[in-house]
Amino acid sequence: MSSAYSITRSVNTPRAVYLDFPLGHTAGRAGDKALQRKVMIDTLSALDTIQVPGTIRTLPYRWADTDEWKDKVMRPNSEKGQHADDRVERSPDPQYQLEDDRQAAELNLAKNGCSDCIWLAEQDMAR
Repeated sequence: MSSAYSITRSVNTPRAVYLDFPLGHTAGRAGDKALQRKVMIDTLSALDTIQVPGTIRTLPYRWADTDEWKDKVMRPNSEKGQHADDRVERSPDPQYQLEDDRQAAELNLAKNGCSDCIWLAEQDMAR
């Protein structure tokens, strides 16, 4: 489940559902058990039926009647006194915390054809 479409797309999850809700409220408003139940049922159904890896299914629920709520969650731009989204644009390029991680991914790509499957290299080492 995700409320951050660009992040979910960039990490290439096997399957996901997206709700255009504020971060931290992916399952719905606190106390709205009926909506939370619908979201969970639809999420489980989607995760069970999505067949194409990387698919992100957008669920049809809306946080509010309008999208004005999005203006309130953006950080204020101190120069203009207005709300602005100053988040860094997401990149599809791999990013690593450590140089060892980058090297392991490159080695795995050369050996197994998959830079994302570092666990394969770990399995080889265990053999």
